[in-house]
Amino acid sequence: MADKIIYLDNNATTKVDEKVLEEMLPYFKEEYANPSSMYDFSKNSSRAIREARGKIKDLLNAANEKEIIFTSCGSESANTAIRGVLNYDKSKKHIITTKIEHPCVLNVYKMLEKQGYKVDYIGVNANGELNLDELSHAITDETALVSVMWANNETGVLNPIEEISQIIKSKNKETKFFVDAVQVAGKIPIDVQKAGIDMLGVSGHKFHAPKGIGALYINSKTMITPLIIGGHQERGKRAGTENTPYIVGIGKAAELAIDNLEYEMTEVKRLRDKLEKNILQNIYNARLNTGLANRVPNTTNIGFEYIEGELILLHLSDLGICASSGSACTSGSLEPSHVLRAMNVPFTSIHGSIRWSLSRFTTEDEIDYVIGELPKIIDEITSISPYQNELKALKEMRMVK
Repeated sequence: MADKIIYLDNNATTKVDEKVLEEMLPYFKEEYANPSSMYDFSKNSSRAIREARGKIKDLLNAANEKEIIFTSCGSESANTAIRGVLNYDKSKKHIITTKIEHPCVLNVYKMLEKQGYKVDYIGVNANGELNLDELSHAITDETALVSVMWANNETGVLNPIEEISQIIKSKNKETKFFVDAVQVAGKIPIDVQKAGIDMLGVSGHKFHAPKGIGALYINSKTMITPLIIGGHQERGKRAGTENTPYIVGIGKAAELAIDNLEYEMTEVKRLRDKLEKNILQNIYNARLNTGLANRVPNTTNIGFEYIEGELILLHLSDLGICASSGSACTSGSLEPSHVLRAMNVPFTSIHGSIRWSLSRFTTEDEIDYVIGELPKIIDEITSISPYQNELKALKEMRMVK
């Protein structure tokens, strides 16, 4: 293992902030009472959960704390929202999503399709931007639900959520709108009221809380059937004894995310842009897969033509550099990314595409180290590529430009 770790895979998971851990610790030790109990010993736990709920409300700008329920992760939030709203009202059988959603949404839709729902999967252009005309034309009087992610986990490309909401409501006011916001929480401002969102899910481990805790916003006008049936917790929307330490953790992470939002949008973006610019300038077979699309400030997806991404990642790992060839849920597969396929990324680049995702803990020295080492890695791999003639032609073409 390398002497040091340079972690540039923050869309997969993030480091738990020390301040988050400190806030959690008392609820593992001294304050271990069940927050639903009636005795005084439970009051501190109960109060801590209320405070955390308020912090998530502030992060999302929800109308009130009652619109926030705690879940175990983004996948549970998505399942609760999608299946919950459709199970509550089964009168309409048409639903819409996109071709580039996270598997926690796509696979639910595929399951629903087998159960008799008519599904439209909306496409994207070469930069990963959603086809809004296709979306508008797909909405009918029978559309029960539209699900669109705010930012793609592989490319970072942002969807215009407020505009999408306006399109949906102008075509069918009764259609519910769920947004997977896992990759935007803590990176850009979220305002569920202004954006006209009915349901929105986040996951704590994507913004420096621990794994195993998420949150779901459900506005007061949206009714669901709970996914998990049992006790009265979360106002009957999600049964199970509250995970107090982790709820406290995601609350603290939300508070810190608000405090660090400006830094994410300026300094993290500057470091991302520096990394991206140097790779594209210094490596002739590097290709920015998203073009000029608007993205979250921490993410870039770059294809290295005529070489394999897995080989790049192995060489990076030898140096302690952590990146990804796709989402954390699919990076173990040899199949090319469904997101990049939907974007029609050329075959010369799709297998050699690497996602780089930074955080507020990423340093300038780390970026400089990657910038210095990556060209040597790519040179070594391209020297053994079976596509030498193609690489030579590509190099000549780009040197002319």
